[in-house]
Amino acid sequence: MLVKQAMTKIIVILLMLFMVAINVQADVANVVVEADKTVEPQVLMETTTNQMLLALKENKAALEEDSSLIYGLVQDIIMPNFDFNKMSKLALGKNWRKADTEQRESFTAEFQLLLVRTYSTAMLEYTDEEIKFLPFRGDLSKKKVKVAMEILQPGGPSIPMALSMYLNKENAWKVYDVKIDGISLVTNYRSSFSTKIRNGGMDKLIENLAKRNEKVKEAEKV
Repeated sequence: MLVKQAMTKIIVILLMLFMVAINVQADVANVVVEADKTVEPQVLMETTTNQMLLALKENKAALEEDSSLIYGLVQDIIMPNFDFNKMSKLALGKNWRKADTEQRESFTAEFQLLLVRTYSTAMLEYTDEEIKFLPFRGDLSKKKVKVAMEILQPGGPSIPMALSMYLNKENAWKVYDVKIDGISLVTNYRSSFSTKIRNGGMDKLIENLAKRNEKVKEAEKV
């Protein structure tokens, strides 16, 4: 139960990162990125936030009429910043090495769909928390950094949050893990997935994820 509650907390707050008005040092609305330059990870996250907010504003009427349109916005704006293959590999841990190519591809597809739908649902129900990016202190030359921030809660203590990002072979920064108050998205999933694989095997886990995604899809049609 505690693991489930922690996971829900991570997912909901993660989505707030890309939705709420944020207090940043740079004026990212005026940032111009040259085609041959690497976008620094913090600027990338700030720019993505602005794009999401603008898309929500421009599609407000359409979303009120058909909330399922949020999935397309999430897929197009937010998800390109995540490396689902790397997240899937970390989430499965040693079980990734035991899986064959087909199982890896099937798991990654279902895992991505699960996150997209979960994130999108949370987006439609976010509250008024504010995200404040902290001064960036990472070393870009190491090609792995953490973008730190705080979640400011009205009348409550701030919650530390960090995005783990790496520079891939295409020279693009990608998110591969998220930590909220020290709780890792990947670690939580790994624990749950390991238990399911131990009890039913990899194919059973993939089947369960597929059924869960299908159930959500059917519920959206009602």
